[in-house]
Amino acid sequence: MAQNKGKALIIGAGIAGLSSAYYLLQKGWQVEILEQNDLSNNCSYGNAGMIVPSHFTPLAAPGVVAQGIRWMFDSKSPFYVKPSLNSRLISWGLKFLKHSNQKHVDYSAAAIRDLNLASSKLYNEIAQNDEFDFELSQNGILMLYKTEKVAEEETELAHKAISMGLPVDILGKKEIQELEPNVQLDVIGGVNYKCDGHMNPMKLMKQMISYLKNNDVVFHTHHQVTGFETSGSNIKKVIANGKEFTADQFIMTGGSFLPELAQKAGIKIQLMPGKGYSFMHKPENPLNTLQHAALLIEARVAVTPMNGHIRFGGTMELASHNDTINMKRVEGITRSIPNYLPDFQIEKPKESEIWFGYRPCAPDGLPYLGQSSKLKNLIIAGGGGMMGLSLGPIFGKTVSELAHDQKPTVEIKIFNPERFS
Repeated sequence: MAQNKGKALIIGAGIAGLSSAYYLLQKGWQVEILEQNDLSNNCSYGNAGMIVPSHFTPLAAPGVVAQGIRWMFDSKSPFYVKPSLNSRLISWGLKFLKHSNQKHVDYSAAAIRDLNLASSKLYNEIAQNDEFDFELSQNGILMLYKTEKVAEEETELAHKAISMGLPVDILGKKEIQELEPNVQLDVIGGVNYKCDGHMNPMKLMKQMISYLKNNDVVFHTHHQVTGFETSGSNIKKVIANGKEFTADQFIMTGGSFLPELAQKAGIKIQLMPGKGYSFMHKPENPLNTLQHAALLIEARVAVTPMNGHIRFGGTMELASHNDTINMKRVEGITRSIPNYLPDFQIEKPKESEIWFGYRPCAPDGLPYLGQSSKLKNLIIAGGGGMMGLSLGPIFGKTVSELAHDQKPTVEIKIFNPERFS
């Protein structure tokens, strides 16, 4: 480890927070982490575990609004916005509408691609460390489709990816089946984004926590931040669980709770929690194993092989935080799976077997990453939406670079955390 540079206090123990600690540690910082819950569960644990340079199109894109409105009237659909007069949701929705156009996609695609590619390389480096074994597989992700309309849309997107320098194969029914010899596919074709990969997020998170603890990072669990004490343009103290915490550098992650956290520091961040569900399935026949992670495009279902099991995940419910599980949405996931993967006739899991978490979604579909202009010793890293796990390491590395007044590895101007202030 490098010489001590000072004390860094990180708020939030998701992948962004843990990755920030990992890279600050390498730079010689003394690191402490505040987490409002314990360390057993957050959005980084139960997601699909995908690394996605293919996701260069932001959530706010042409056609998303019209499709979303159609889905809202189907109780089993992959997308739902809970009708509400909540001013925060209305403000978010208006900004989302403003950004759902081709100009915004063209403006942001390269920056999102570069952020994901840099993060993918960092995952490869972390995996070389003997203390990590999180089933990293950089063999691509398959986009599987059943209809000619979607085939046309995905092919167009694939050509865009190729023009941006990403390695992509557009495959017919026979070719895509050859990539998955152990599982029957009922699709008309697919796209293999060879730039993508997947992992076991539960293993990654546990191993990262263990690594950080072994290297003297201090965790304060069940410490919800209630306030900030500032002096001029600097944070002096953070108040959490009735205690005061001081540091030289403060890093705010916070996942889907980022807006509430930022508001306590006098900063406005626009973000809505997008609830998603996942569950694990163990194939009856162990030979029915997938070689690749996949997305079932029309159904918007993610499929990831993990440790002899398969994780299925999906849905996007935009609403305030709540602990309810919408079993109709889960049923929508389970019903769609055999339409693509006939070998998997899956019964709806019990409520106790379902994980849910919140994707932190910005109204323009872009992350928040950068130094605060209002509080000079505050760095914000969050809002990764459906790319949160994929972006973890580059969030962390960028945080460590900004803490050292270094130019970030990747251009981050577009991700200015105060762009909606």
